[in-house]
Amino acid sequence: MTVALAAAVRTLPRGPGLAYEPKFDGHRLVVVRTDRGVDGVVLQARSGRIVTAAFPDLAAAAHHLPAGTILDGEVVIWQAGRTDFALVQRRAAASAARAAVLAQTLPASYAAFDILELAGLDLRARSYERRRALLVDLLLPLGPPLQPVPMTTDPELAETWYETLPASGIEGLVVKRMDEAYPAGRRSWRKLRHTNVRDAAVVGYTGTARRPLALVLVLPVGDETPLVSSPLTAPLRAEMAAAVATRAPEPAGGATVTAIGLGEVPFHPLDPPLTAEVRHTSTRHPPPEVLRLRTDL
Repeated sequence: MTVALAAAVRTLPRGPGLAYEPKFDGHRLVVVRTDRGVDGVVLQARSGRIVTAAFPDLAAAAHHLPAGTILDGEVVIWQAGRTDFALVQRRAAASAARAAVLAQTLPASYAAFDILELAGLDLRARSYERRRALLVDLLLPLGPPLQPVPMTTDPELAETWYETLPASGIEGLVVKRMDEAYPAGRRSWRKLRHTNVRDAAVVGYTGTARRPLALVLVLPVGDETPLVSSPLTAPLRAEMAAAVATRAPEPAGGATVTAIGLGEVPFHPLDPPLTAEVRHTSTRHPPPEVLRLRTDL
């Protein structure tokens, strides 16, 4: 299935006929309920990769959907009252045997925000308003772990969500037109993400001392899990190399960190850490952007 996409905006769109949904921090997932009996569920990632074996709990729940139903949404893991993207990554990368264990200890939830097909009827040409009504009617009686995302047409309430929900791991808002058909493959939806510029601890770097590629950061918010920055610009690489050259080499320790899209990558630790000014829209995607080293600190 080709999914709809969203274009980033810097301010909250307002106007008649708009709908606002919280943007959950998870993995995009298409749920397909076929008519093939016990094997009649397929879970597809945004890339098109089939990930059914990684989420057996969601696959089991999807068997309660009518055959010929297709949902679009996000798989999330709740931990301590907020969504945790690192745990979603862990679930997605698990083997089939390990997935069965993780389904018990780290159960997944599915935040559905659209329905593309219902009982064999293609709904993609219907308006979002109609698809939303059908989605709610279908999922509310079933209950967790398959749930419709909240939605409002009130921009003031949407702005309140935007300001207050990040503590729960919500990335921002997605804005859709009530009269719009499902825009498969197009960036017709709008997304407003939280963007923050702040100082972060530089606890290491990838690449080499002469050519650092990215920084390993700990942000002053969240659970202090190290994050890999986006690739450094040429001037920042040179500045970082100069900063590293003034230090004694750190002993090799085989340190690794999880990088988005790359998995576990080795890095060189820094002790004590440096400080960098970074811009980030969430705790994971896109990666934090390094604006400058705070050599003044």
